[in-house]
Amino acid sequence: MTPYLSDTDLPALPATRPPLAGGPASAANSPFAQDLLAALGSRPRSISPKYIYDAAGSALFDRICQLPEYYPTRTECALLQAHAADIADLAGPGAEIVEFGAGSLRKVRILLDALEAPAGYLPIDISGEHLLAAAAELRASHPALEVRPVVADYTAPMSLPAPPGGAGRRIGFFPGSTIGNFTPAEARAFLRSAASVLRGGALLVGADLVKDPAVLHAAYNDAQGVTAAFNRNLLVRANAELGTDFDPQAFDHAAFYNAPLQRIEMHLVSRTDQQVTVCGQPFGIAAGETLHTENSHKFTLASLRDLAASAGFSAGPSWVDAQGLFSLHWLVAPAH
Repeated sequence: MTPYLSDTDLPALPATRPPLAGGPASAANSPFAQDLLAALGSRPRSISPKYIYDAAGSALFDRICQLPEYYPTRTECALLQAHAADIADLAGPGAEIVEFGAGSLRKVRILLDALEAPAGYLPIDISGEHLLAAAAELRASHPALEVRPVVADYTAPMSLPAPPGGAGRRIGFFPGSTIGNFTPAEARAFLRSAASVLRGGALLVGADLVKDPAVLHAAYNDAQGVTAAFNRNLLVRANAELGTDFDPQAFDHAAFYNAPLQRIEMHLVSRTDQQVTVCGQPFGIAAGETLHTENSHKFTLASLRDLAASAGFSAGPSWVDAQGLFSLHWLVAPAH
């Protein structure tokens, strides 16, 4: 088991990082810049959580996954270990694994070690530096496995390399309840796209379950402040890549459970009246105003299956831990 972090393990997150090569001008037309401008110019203000996940944000999320309050990672890993043989039987020999939002590639190792002669592994992630480093580590520990990392936004239309010759079915892997970060419409669109690239195969998805709000609150408001640093990393990244002038410490981290919508909402809350400049455009932010940075929807077994069915998948087996915290779902992709 990975040891939990102690207070001394967590370095302070700097308010700034060195700017990227090319300077802010080269980034002004980037998707990040355009989405941040749109977010600040709208009400309510909201931006995709994918922009938190540069190399620093991905490293912070890895730390979150080790925290004692954050149950999803250890619970999902235990489920994967307990049911790896069943999953391998469903996948069949020679499967190619496609992981959406691969991160550090830790969970997929449990599957790869259980599968019969996997034909290859194709991890997709938006954080290229983090992905390529993780892929190199996986190659070193699994030299016979063909690892082909794809640096891309898996929420956009996908065109993946052809499977290796002689491969069996293409099996998608979408752990961590990342499906909950989407709106229902976005989740359906992602699943439809995944069904297309996995045609004739299947998708193994992890989904966090509806539970006691106190458990959820603790998981997203850890005592060490790692999640707060992760949330503020959006602003740190904007300063480094876009030349913005955010003071990350002028924003509080707020995460709470919205029971009617069955989701955790994560926000950055302005501590004071302030003005920021993004790509030459000034924006006033009043004290108490928020930038909504992430949702984490929670599911029941029925609601996840209904969502998958609406995107064309057929429900296979599901697995839930004894405490009813987390679930894994085998979803069969349509053949055509």
